[in-house]
Amino acid sequence: MDVQVRHGSGHSPGGAPVLRNVNFEFDGRGVFAVLGPNGAGKTTLLKCLLGLMPWSTGESLFNGKPLSDWHRTDFWQRAAYVPQAKLSNLASLSIAEYVVLGRSARIGLFSSPGKAAWIHAQKALEEVGIPHLSRRLCSEVSGGQLQLAAIARALANDPELLILDEPESNLDFRNQALILEVIDRLTERGPGVILNTHFPAHALSRAKTGLLVPRGEPPVFAPASEIFTEAALSKLFGIDVKIRTLQFGSKTLPVVAALP
Repeated sequence: MDVQVRHGSGHSPGGAPVLRNVNFEFDGRGVFAVLGPNGAGKTTLLKCLLGLMPWSTGESLFNGKPLSDWHRTDFWQRAAYVPQAKLSNLASLSIAEYVVLGRSARIGLFSSPGKAAWIHAQKALEEVGIPHLSRRLCSEVSGGQLQLAAIARALANDPELLILDEPESNLDFRNQALILEVIDRLTERGPGVILNTHFPAHALSRAKTGLLVPRGEPPVFAPASEIFTEAALSKLFGIDVKIRTLQFGSKTLPVVAALP
């Protein structure tokens, strides 16, 4: 599912302007990274992109069609949004019950899931590596496991486009690695992934194209090799950034260090 934003500008939930002149294209293959510091408006951008908040100006297009022309059910059968997982009112649900909710766009919000829906949910749990947690309550698992369950919930709907809002934030090192491993496996077969992150190394190692979102300035869209550079990252985060590579088995991975 290809994605475009034309001349987008947006406000935070509190009404402050945080985005202006957002323009980018994503062909729906691999990973598209949205990188910026906290408070730059990255989450607002994703919500405006998906119609969860209104653009002040501009528009989102999916497969060349404005979002406003899509039937809501048809759109959410093709796209899935994964915010940072929070317990809120999920505590009494089992992981399997939480994940099967991802089929709602196909079976109806108030319909009971049938056998096929539960099969999709189990398959999604296997895909993210936590089928053994299916009977555990959401309140009984770690933050990293809950985030994996949130990704599984999205995958249960077989989306063409997966939008992840800082999925590795507030997680320890091991759980960050698990989340990134799942993203790597997903991009080998699809769907296309839009990854919102404030970790430069995660964007640099996975994205083909991306968007730099500085505070108070228009975002910059370009191939990853052109925008995730030492100079660009130093300016974005206001600190001296150095990029090196590390050979890790058969993989060459970027290491990003910040120097005060």
